[in-house]
Amino acid sequence: MPSHDAAIQREEIVRYSYSERLCHWLSGLSYVYCLISGLAFFTPYLYWLAALLGGGIAARFWHPWAGLVFFVAILWMHSFWRRDMRIIDADREWMKNVKYYAANQDDRMPPQGKFNAGQKQFYWIMFYGVIVLLVTGVVMWFPEVLTLRTGWIRQAAVVIHSCAALVTIGAFIIHVYMGVFMVPGGLHAMVSGRVSQRWARSHHPLWYAKVADNPDARR
Repeated sequence: MPSHDAAIQREEIVRYSYSERLCHWLSGLSYVYCLISGLAFFTPYLYWLAALLGGGIAARFWHPWAGLVFFVAILWMHSFWRRDMRIIDADREWMKNVKYYAANQDDRMPPQGKFNAGQKQFYWIMFYGVIVLLVTGVVMWFPEVLTLRTGWIRQAAVVIHSCAALVTIGAFIIHVYMGVFMVPGGLHAMVSGRVSQRWARSHHPLWYAKVADNPDARR
């Protein structure tokens, strides 16, 4: 017979609400569309990616609209998580000991809240990245209006847009790898919205301490 403590540890608690998950997947899917279509136009060697999106004309038309969806989703996400994403002293300690996290030695890491320092860094990269991508993207979207007399603005926008995109792509790849492969249960949490108490206690003990005794967290 399993012990009472073991049964408690297997009991699941709510980590993400339905709105949080919807927002996350909306931002993720819109970003992936922008990623694929953007790479298709970044270099001729990747233009074949446009075929996955219905061809070059369709990809060119929908790319900026998907970018707007991504921007709105990030703002929506910011309304949920802006307080949880503040960098605190525990995060700075986490970064000093990140080598243990990379080695999957969570027991040697400083305790973290709902999000660890790596997740917070990814969040802020995407938050500020989407602002840069939006501003430069609008310049590229309406060149006849915004660069009528100062054509150099469009050239600068193309370079800045490309650099910002490459930074977010790098962060996105790390985020997917960490969520799917490095931290078992991370993807399940974003799909179902729930995690086991053992998972929460192991990966985010400060957050677990806040919600463990909350009846609403088990609904």
